[in-house]
Amino acid sequence: MRLDIQPNERAFTTKEVAESLELATATVRRYGQILERNGYEFFKDGDRRIFVRSDIEALIALRDTEKSQDETARDLVEEQKERLKQSTEVAIPDTDEQMLRDPAQLSEFFQALATQLAAAREMNVQLSNDMNELKSKVAQLQQDHHVISSGVGNFAQKTSKNMEKLSEQQKEHYENLLDQEREKNEILKNELQQMREEQRQEWQSQTEFNKRLEESMNQPKGPLGKILALFQK
Repeated sequence: MRLDIQPNERAFTTKEVAESLELATATVRRYGQILERNGYEFFKDGDRRIFVRSDIEALIALRDTEKSQDETARDLVEEQKERLKQSTEVAIPDTDEQMLRDPAQLSEFFQALATQLAAAREMNVQLSNDMNELKSKVAQLQQDHHVISSGVGNFAQKTSKNMEKLSEQQKEHYENLLDQEREKNEILKNELQQMREEQRQEWQSQTEFNKRLEESMNQPKGPLGKILALFQK
C-alpha cells in the first residue's frame, strides 16, 4: 500500500497529466504500462490510474531518458520502493501496541490516512466531473445523430419526390413526342396518298389525250387527206 502521498497533495487523472505534459493520452497510458510492467505501483480507482506529483515526475523521467525505457522504469521502481519504505517506517510503527503508545506516530499515521482520504475525495470529484462531461458529450452526440438522421431522411424523401416528378415529366414529354410523330406520319401518309391520286389522274388524262390524238391522226382531213385515204385502201 502506498503511503508516500504528501499532505494536501492533489491527484491527477490520465487526461490532466497528458495535458500538463503535452502528451497524447495514449502515450501516458503506455508509460504507465511500462512502469507497472517493471513493478511500479500507482494509486488505482478500479482499472484507472490516479497520478500524484511523484508519479508525474516518473513519467517525465521516462519521457526524457536517454536509456531504454524499461531500464529507466526499473530505476524508478527502485526509487519508489525506497521512498515507500521510508514512508512506511514513519507512518506505520513496528507493532500496533507501540503505535498506540506513541501519540506522535499515531498522529502521523492518521494524518497520512486523512491525506489519502482527501486525495480519494478529490479523485472522486474529478471522476464525477469526467462522468458529467462524458454524459454531456454523449447527449450531444445523440442529438447530433438525431439531427443527421432527420436531415438524411428529409433529403431522401425530397430526392424521391424530385425523382418521381422528373420521371412524370419525362414520361409526359415522351408521350407528347410520340403524339407529334404520329400526327406527322398521318400527314405524310395523306400527302403521299394525295400525290398518288394526282399521279393516277395525270396518267389517265395523258392516256386519254394520246388516244384522242391517235384517233385524230387516223382520220383524213381535207383534200390531201382524202387522196391519202385512197392510197391507203
